[in-house]
Amino acid sequence: MCMPRFYKTIFFLLISAAYSIKAGEIVLTPYERSGIYRIGERVGWTLRQEPPVPDLIYTLKRNGVEVVASGSLSWHDGEAFVAVIADVPSMLRLEVSPGAGGELVAQAGAAIAPEKLAGAPAKPADFDAFWATKISEIQAVPSDPVLTPVADVREEVDYATLTLANIRGARVHGQIAHPARPGQFPALLILQWAGGPYPLQKSWVTDRAAEGWLALNIMPHDLPCDMPKEFYESLPRLLKDYQCIGDDDRNRSYFLAMFLGAWRAADYLSTRSDWNGQTLVVLGPSMGGMQAFAAAALHPRVTHLIAHTPAGCDSLASLNGRAAGYPNWNAGDARVEATAPYFDPVNFAERIHARALVSMGFIDTVTPAAGIWMAFNKLAGIKEAVPMIDTPHGHQAKPGQEKAYNDRRDAWLAALLSGREPAVLPSVVLPRADAGQ
Repeated sequence: MCMPRFYKTIFFLLISAAYSIKAGEIVLTPYERSGIYRIGERVGWTLRQEPPVPDLIYTLKRNGVEVVASGSLSWHDGEAFVAVIADVPSMLRLEVSPGAGGELVAQAGAAIAPEKLAGAPAKPADFDAFWATKISEIQAVPSDPVLTPVADVREEVDYATLTLANIRGARVHGQIAHPARPGQFPALLILQWAGGPYPLQKSWVTDRAAEGWLALNIMPHDLPCDMPKEFYESLPRLLKDYQCIGDDDRNRSYFLAMFLGAWRAADYLSTRSDWNGQTLVVLGPSMGGMQAFAAAALHPRVTHLIAHTPAGCDSLASLNGRAAGYPNWNAGDARVEATAPYFDPVNFAERIHARALVSMGFIDTVTPAAGIWMAFNKLAGIKEAVPMIDTPHGHQAKPGQEKAYNDRRDAWLAALLSGREPAVLPSVVLPRADAGQ
């Protein structure tokens, strides 16, 4: 069944490093280096190749599906141009491939009026009531924290594994670390990407604790976090395809316990005597970003959201002519169509008043940028977007392609550690109408 208050100003990240997109022997340079265009402007790229390879074709797709332009590249003095006029809010993706078929040899992305991107299915009328009921359900279960200290992990850090009670007899499993000295510290809840299941690495919390964080990192599964890799490899196939479990029933969805587990973890941090009572950050990439949206929306003590290419946004995109991404639910099934909106970050976003940092990769097909913009646009508080114009999804990214996000994440965390609110980068100056070739 399963297929494998926008704030007054939108904040964008200027791409201040090199802004040419290189793939193989072809270098693509966007007309506008931010990759962001207004309606009515020319959107395009200059392609350079020495020597030019004949018989290359290009395809320009809107929101990953609709072909808006295509043809053969025409080379003159080692250059070719691809351009269209921006007409509707959307994401555009340029793909270059051999005319005879074969793998892509170059790709690039652009955003047209992304602050106006919308169109995800309407939030269910009982969305808030449903989640209020589920929070009441987990609040009725004592948290029952079980800490197992582990000695000699890192000298300046105290480390332990941790389990907490979840709904219906399930447990939340994770690891926690904090500076090995008396004090109260800002809290950081780290949520995990999809895949596996897989073990958690101690350094994911010990490195943060060494910086000064009370850091908790949890599994998205009711599984121990520190078993040998053979344990996870031997798990049943069904559990490895967990995104399919309960995808047609909001009360059985695998993501229900996952999201409530994130709530429980945030709640546990907020009750600890070594939390400073001021800063509680939820952070995660991909599926971890999806969980972070839920935790920030559902728990009132969360103060900051940092979500890197969050998954699950616009999860029914295929019903509206857009490419969908992970968890790749089967939107053609009416029961799945009824269930998915309860777990979509777009529908959690308007409940989030925490200060938010959200990234999107313009050539990401695993978590498409159009849906992430839709969620970002609905965030109710102060927010900053990190547009990564040359970046695919995390496991596909090359060294340096996620630098824009990593730099901003680190700047936010450093500010929070020092007791300051992170500065939100000013709005990018969008290009003139006569930009381009």
